[in-house]
Amino acid sequence: MKLDRFKTAALDHIERGLGYTFRDRTLLARALTHRSYSANNNERFEFVGDAILNYTVAKMLYDVFAKLSEGELSRLRANLVNQDMLAEIAVGLKVGDGLFLGPGELKSGGFNRPSILADAMEAMFAAISFDADFHTAEQTVRRLFAEKIRTIDFKNQGKDPKTLLQEALQARRFALPKYRIEAQTGEGSDAVFDVACDLGELGFISYAQASSRRAAEQAAAKEAFGWLEREHPLKTKFK
Repeated sequence: MKLDRFKTAALDHIERGLGYTFRDRTLLARALTHRSYSANNNERFEFVGDAILNYTVAKMLYDVFAKLSEGELSRLRANLVNQDMLAEIAVGLKVGDGLFLGPGELKSGGFNRPSILADAMEAMFAAISFDADFHTAEQTVRRLFAEKIRTIDFKNQGKDPKTLLQEALQARRFALPKYRIEAQTGEGSDAVFDVACDLGELGFISYAQASSRRAAEQAAAKEAFGWLEREHPLKTKFK
């Protein structure tokens, strides 16, 4: 695969963010190749990368939180190993700049789509294991997730953003949010939902886009929850 200067620079940046330099850069390029671009895409890489990611994060949590039960560890992992978290990491690495997408995905903004970014992250973990070994891929995951595990907020673990937002609004005696679909394009695995989360009387509306209505609502709720915590913090009563 021949790379232009822009793509070469993008892959250089991604390697620096990963903390790993590929000996065979075609593996990295394939990890960033969406099925809309080529039949030689990253879907099989994702299968392996998902296993590497889940094992590594599970082992990190097991080592750090020795007193937690299996159920508690599973909830922590679910809050760390998901599309939203992977997409957030991908944005920080500017993975979107390095993606190889077909014309349709380019026009529809696929380089910013959480599902595509998350899949590329998993595929890159596999690519590193193929280029080096499992241990090297594991160390890459550890570097990317170490700070997130160190700063886990136990108060909110196990609760999804919609639940957190609902409880926070009820605690402040505000009306519950209203979710609405602003736009929907594509079908099946190619569907994209634009969703709004309206806090009504508070005059705040958050927007999010995802490959499913549920994921988009959760993302919009997360932004709204953050705004509510900042702008309307609960007052502590002192006796």
